[in-house]
Amino acid sequence: MIWLMLATLVVVFIVGFRVLNSETRRATKALTKRLNLEPVHVESLISAMGRTAGEEFVRYLARDNEAHIANGASVLLIYQVFIVDESEESLLFWRGVLRKAYLPLELSNEHVRLAMTFLRELEPDAQEMQAFRLRYNARFAPPEESDPENNVYSLHSRLNRP
Repeated sequence: MIWLMLATLVVVFIVGFRVLNSETRRATKALTKRLNLEPVHVESLISAMGRTAGEEFVRYLARDNEAHIANGASVLLIYQVFIVDESEESLLFWRGVLRKAYLPLELSNEHVRLAMTFLRELEPDAQEMQAFRLRYNARFAPPEESDPENNVYSLHSRLNRP
């Protein structure tokens, strides 16, 4: 009889845990599947956000909207590169993750505001984050053409460049 009560108690705890964390797991899975990453990156982001902001981020991702997934990926990039590891390797890795997932590579003011909202418990400096956005966008900006009137682009001219 005691075994039956213990087994019932274990089942109730397991089911309760899965029900309480199902929305978080679905949101994490949606983003990690789109980015082809391990869930640990998104889970560490959510835990760093704190309880309230983490729940808001999970609800934001759970809307199953491509724009929300893209914005969530940008917040992940900002978190991983601006807060966790500012190295060149990290920057190139996370930009490559976005590129492979065919998500927007440029960081906008909206991405920074969204990151500031979700990462508010970490209290990042808004001016530093804007400066990071400008450096990031300038670093990966496509080279400007010298003649804006000419819309013909030769593939052979790219091959001859050093």
